[in-house]
Amino acid sequence: MKSKREDFGNIVYSCYTQLSRQGEHFVSDHVLSYQIAGDLILNDGFHDYSAKDGSIRFLRRNQLLKFIKQPPSNGEFQSLSIYLHQQTLKDFSVEYNLISEKKEHHKPLWLLHESSELQNYMHSLLIYQNSGKLSDPRLVDLKIKEALILLLQEDPDLKNILFDFNEPGKIDIEAFMNKNFHFNVNLDRFAYLTGRSLATFKRDFEKIFGSTPGKWLLRKRLQEAHYLILEKGKMASDIYLDLGFEDLSHFSFAFKKHFGASPSKII
Repeated sequence: MKSKREDFGNIVYSCYTQLSRQGEHFVSDHVLSYQIAGDLILNDGFHDYSAKDGSIRFLRRNQLLKFIKQPPSNGEFQSLSIYLHQQTLKDFSVEYNLISEKKEHHKPLWLLHESSELQNYMHSLLIYQNSGKLSDPRLVDLKIKEALILLLQEDPDLKNILFDFNEPGKIDIEAFMNKNFHFNVNLDRFAYLTGRSLATFKRDFEKIFGSTPGKWLLRKRLQEAHYLILEKGKMASDIYLDLGFEDLSHFSFAFKKHFGASPSKII
């Protein structure tokens, strides 16, 4: 599979020629992203969010997302992403005296492609990227400042997200895990996103579920797999990645050990 990734510090250009069917990502920083060509589907555990050519989206930090990248017919999947790191935002907030008014933020992303100003901004970035000018960190810094100013002009309430520098607070483990059990991430990531240390997460988890996180995750994923195969007619090869298993052989082995039969035998 041909792929290309050009990293200019906080600005990244990506290009793929074949389907990247499945991936998952911990969004550690806010991201402003431009879909140049191809389709992208993001899933936050509840909903799919589709992005077509020309889409501009803002992704909130500290969340888990799955993605599917689909290149256009006989073409390349291309995207341009601006990563808004915390120190960059802290410096900007001091320079322009911008303070977050603490609010609850449950929305995973914002679609902004109807903004002609942001469209023109993305086109200017592409011109600089194609000419190699983004190799100059001074220009990158200026373009990130420009992006922040345009974002705040488009939606002033975004300041409450951009300049909220608090780490995740303690949340309901049961609701969080039932939403996110299918993400294949380390336990320390789950702990962080629920506002706990790893030790506290494990202790609180066992109090609620009566099981260790590792055992519960495996059982929960296998139960969901059994339902999808038996009731929905899904194939094991179509669902194992969606349920957090790294490879098909591991999934099939775990499934047979748990249910006493391989996935193909229960249909």
